[in-house]
Amino acid sequence: MAQQENQLYRQRFCCPICLDPLKDPVTTGCGHSYCLSCINTHWDNGEKSGGYSCPQCRQTFTLRPVLEKNTMLADLVEELKKSGLQAAPADHCYSGPEDVDEHKDHDTVSAAAEKTERQRELGLRRQTIQQRVQDTEKDLKLLQQEEKAVNGSADKAVYDSENIFTELIRLLEKRSSDVEQQIRSLQETEVSRVRELQERLEQEITELKRKDHELKQLSDTEDHNQLLHNYPSLSTLSESTHSSSIRIRPLRKFEDVTAAVSQVRGRLQDMLSETETKVLQIVSQVDVLLPQPEPETRADFLKYSQEITLDPNTAHRCLSLSKGNRKVTFMSQQQSYSNHPDRFTDRWQVLSRESLTGRCYWEVEMRVRGGVCVAVTYKNISRAGNTVECNFGCNDKSWMLVCDGNCYNFYDNSIKTPVSGPLSSRVGVYLDHSAGVLSFYRISDTMTLIHRVKTTFTQPLYAGVVVCHPGYTAEFCKLK
Repeated sequence: MAQQENQLYRQRFCCPICLDPLKDPVTTGCGHSYCLSCINTHWDNGEKSGGYSCPQCRQTFTLRPVLEKNTMLADLVEELKKSGLQAAPADHCYSGPEDVDEHKDHDTVSAAAEKTERQRELGLRRQTIQQRVQDTEKDLKLLQQEEKAVNGSADKAVYDSENIFTELIRLLEKRSSDVEQQIRSLQETEVSRVRELQERLEQEITELKRKDHELKQLSDTEDHNQLLHNYPSLSTLSESTHSSSIRIRPLRKFEDVTAAVSQVRGRLQDMLSETETKVLQIVSQVDVLLPQPEPETRADFLKYSQEITLDPNTAHRCLSLSKGNRKVTFMSQQQSYSNHPDRFTDRWQVLSRESLTGRCYWEVEMRVRGGVCVAVTYKNISRAGNTVECNFGCNDKSWMLVCDGNCYNFYDNSIKTPVSGPLSSRVGVYLDHSAGVLSFYRISDTMTLIHRVKTTFTQPLYAGVVVCHPGYTAEFCKLK
């Protein structure tokens, strides 16, 4: 009987965590008691999982409970220690059925069964992780192979291009030498002809002077008989061997050579410009293995901000540019722009100086909501005339968002797409050239997508605007 009472005391006054008699006993809000250090250590570990719970009844606490010392229990433990209470063997300190009557309606499983289930779940998770590791390693290997292929292909392209340009330079140098030789040969021929004529003229001058001297001597003689005797023997004056009116011929032959070389230079410049455009198209269409996510916040978009300035040579004569060619205003009177092949003659349009490739973002501010169209276009859009080939959004070279009235309308190859939603005084444009993405956004307190285009761009793009009414303005914003 005494042994049973001692066992009961041990069960009641031992810490459920360390199984030793309670040291500095404290009681939780659910009524269970523990050693102060044991429960604190238990809850320190619980912080890693984001919660606190009682080790016995599993009641959880959102905030870490403040523990207060159980003075009465501490006194009882001290008295029991004096009477010989020692740590109970481990096999006698486990809780029995009577310690959990409050859990009689709960479904329970054995620890072994629960361990087996958790091990099965851990095995499945490990399989998933290992499969992802294998897949990722394959992708990594592909990327490494792609990097090697890209570097090899780029190095070969640079090497071949250098050889081609070196050969081209050598060919130009040879052609330059040939032209110089031809010019010198022509020079030698012309100079020889001129010198030959000079020599003949000099000889004629010498002969004429000699005859003039003879005539003077005969004329000055005082002997009448001698003059009359010698006069019949005088030789007649021969006719001049050259025209009496020598004219300097224009050096047209040399000018023709210069003109021919200049034409070659012009054609070569055109070819080089065309080659540059083709190279840019090829480079901008390089496949990207890993898709780049589209920006989500305005701060993300601003990372790709592109400063846009307008090209005065493209502006219609009713459009006036200001603020460093970032602002355009529709004027009642036409501006005194010079004639230029890039100018829009009949459409109230203007293009940017900058070509747009890669990822770009810009914003257009309108003084009033409406009367302005925001566009992007290829450079080879038609400029002269009042046809659809010149109008933004009405051909396969341009795309346009019309901000007019109380709504937006999007135009692509003359196809009109109405877009609902209120107008804003500012529109943002995002371009991902290589991905073929063109997006328009309503800018206010937040960014709201107006319309998105997914296509394939084959040339560099240029930003454009249309201003339709006198006094209306559009300004390309400076973005920080």
